[in-house]
Amino acid sequence: MDRDDRTLAEGQQVPSQEGPAYNAVLAEQCGADSSLDDGAGAKLSDPTKAYPKPPFERQSQPWPGLACRMNPRPDHGETSYKGSGRLAGRKALITGGDSGMGRAAAIAFAREGADVAINYYPTEEEDAAEVIALIQADGRLGAPLPGDLRDEAFRTALVQRAVEALGGLDILVCNAGRQQSHASILDISTEDFDATMKTNIYAPFWIIRAALPHLKPGSAIVATTSEQAYDPTPDLYDYAQTKAATMNYVKSLSKQLASKGIRVNGVAPGPIWTPLQVSGGATMEKLETFGGQTPFGRPGQPAELASIYVQLAAADASYATGQIYGASGGAGQP
Repeated sequence: MDRDDRTLAEGQQVPSQEGPAYNAVLAEQCGADSSLDDGAGAKLSDPTKAYPKPPFERQSQPWPGLACRMNPRPDHGETSYKGSGRLAGRKALITGGDSGMGRAAAIAFAREGADVAINYYPTEEEDAAEVIALIQADGRLGAPLPGDLRDEAFRTALVQRAVEALGGLDILVCNAGRQQSHASILDISTEDFDATMKTNIYAPFWIIRAALPHLKPGSAIVATTSEQAYDPTPDLYDYAQTKAATMNYVKSLSKQLASKGIRVNGVAPGPIWTPLQVSGGATMEKLETFGGQTPFGRPGQPAELASIYVQLAAADASYATGQIYGASGGAGQP
């Protein structure tokens, strides 16, 4: 699709990103009492009832999956996130910006006043087009940059393309990840292991290295790690170790770049409802009960983490570097 095809015509409204299936489940499982009045006119939302709970239907998609085809459809803040200018004039590159936490961050950044470039795998075009339309609807520049992060030449070129599209760069979100479930280490082929390492470890290395000459004092790098870094499950042997490595590169790089005035932090999600789960990241049995083991009794939604990415990118978080911010529904880590 040509980039101009994604630009909304003047006056055209962005359609709601919440499909009928999502709304039906939300209405059934959340109930009318999920929003409470505190007596002063402010609406409070009970987090245990805010979003759908398991059981979920079994569903499978080819890797890397599409959010628009999940049931229920994930909430990335398409209709709920309200900005207040916290990132006005900033320029961000987000890998994996078509869905999951990357999409939630892209929407939030744009509504906070930033121009945003998103990278995504070429087969995720359907999701990515929605994100670009939402960014542009908020009056910000949205730059689609499709490509395979496992390719070194593309990874290096990606940063330059983002800088040219945005006119600079001062926020880098390394969010793209590959997760495939395997019951045994004996089931992981060398090709599978290599693909996970190249996506989750090699890609941030090359991208950060290419981005550093463009990042001025006050810039921010945010990495998506996982609760798997602290409490790995047996079926995510290769994925979990990449997320432990992500946590450690955040802590190491933050010390290296502190004198340059560049902050580096991470976000460690727990079980979040994203295409990772339906495209090989979880077994069908695990998918049915996904998130049910948390104290909240449900998986998180990407929208619930958007404000964390904003906070870590914003200038008023100037003393936060080398930190890992968790959002795991009460698991207690990090």
